[in-house]
Amino acid sequence: MSDNNKLTTGILILAAGIVILLGKLGVFSFLGKALWPLILLVPGIIFHLWHFWRKGPSELLLPGGILVVYSILFFIANFWGWHTFKYTWPGLILGIAVGLYEYEYFSKMRQSGVLLAAVILAAVSVICFGFTLFSLALIYVVAIVLIAVGTWLIAARGKTRRNW
Repeated sequence: MSDNNKLTTGILILAAGIVILLGKLGVFSFLGKALWPLILLVPGIIFHLWHFWRKGPSELLLPGGILVVYSILFFIANFWGWHTFKYTWPGLILGIAVGLYEYEYFSKMRQSGVLLAAVILAAVSVICFGFTLFSLALIYVVAIVLIAVGTWLIAARGKTRRNW
């Protein structure tokens, strides 16, 4: 075995030992628990870069947009707790809308219905975000406003303003 091969083999064995030791000490489990959404973010960014460097078709933006939005949602859930996912789940719908919109916006060939689908999904996502936020204390404010407006409309019926 040549000296070069011994050096390479020695470095690989040393690195394997360090990785095993750090794994047993729990370093990788912490990183794996906290940073696993990078598994989604990195391919999403790579898909975008391939397209914008003119090496790939615009179809790469569809999964790229979805993966980036999903990784952001999972980072939020990791750092603020998975209970936040009950409020951020409409972002899953938004991810599809973002992917469709990017595909439609940057595609050279326009396909009918893609932009409409993106807008509809984005609207559904925003409405669902609204409903999840209404599940908080904000729903009481909305209820009071609706009661006040309804009462005002009932009281004002039959009274017309005439400006001659």
